[in-house]
Amino acid sequence: MIVDKPRVKVAREPRRQLNRRPTWISVDGTTKSECFVLDVSPGGAKIMTDAEIDVRDTFGLALVADRPNRQPCEVVWRRGNIYGVKFLP
Repeated sequence: MIVDKPRVKVAREPRRQLNRRPTWISVDGTTKSECFVLDVSPGGAKIMTDAEIDVRDTFGLALVADRPNRQPCEVVWRRGNIYGVKFLP
């Protein structure tokens, strides 16, 4: 009889589903392009853009349009017009 060790559960960051909440990508501090946040966690987010928007490797993400605060982000993965980004300090 073979006894396996119990599996160790890996703690993952909590995710919040946002169901296409509108947000804005800011490239040079002034240019804004609308995109949608599909889900977000403390360390990053999954966003979706229109097909014609070219997303750079780093950019600012403004979750609220009227606020000047932008979260610096870096693209971790790309699948068509859906991107996984991590938040930079």
